[in-house]
Amino acid sequence: MQYKRFDNNIIARIDKGEEILEQLKNIAIKEDIKLASISALGAIGWFEAGVYDTDKKQYYKNSFEGTFEIVSLTGTINTMDGQYYSHLHISAGGKDGKVFGGHLNKAIVSATCEMVINIINGRVDRFYDDKTGLNLFKFD
Repeated sequence: MQYKRFDNNIIARIDKGEEILEQLKNIAIKEDIKLASISALGAIGWFEAGVYDTDKKQYYKNSFEGTFEIVSLTGTINTMDGQYYSHLHISAGGKDGKVFGGHLNKAIVSATCEMVINIINGRVDRFYDDKTGLNLFKFD
């Protein structure tokens, strides 16, 4: 992985065999990012994404292996209890044109991933919400 910072923006290249969320965390910690928006595209060979059933408060995970193009990868960096926290969603299309996605748990790059991190001056922490079963933004 390599990246370059331009004021409040970071342009990153995540390389073949690297895991996207792990590399994002490395950048965020090194650059002391507390709040940012993320967008990316690229190619992945394996990923795990899930969907949260809000009625049952249950999370369903799915794994996908093959040749996929990232159609959309978007999300946020912020904090929970003052520590690094990220929340990303992915859509990835296969050779047959079918698109799969959800909340991104893990993704291994098969060629490259081009990521833009837009750093936002400020801080938004998260808290666990019993009502939804999710970690929500907390505004003080």
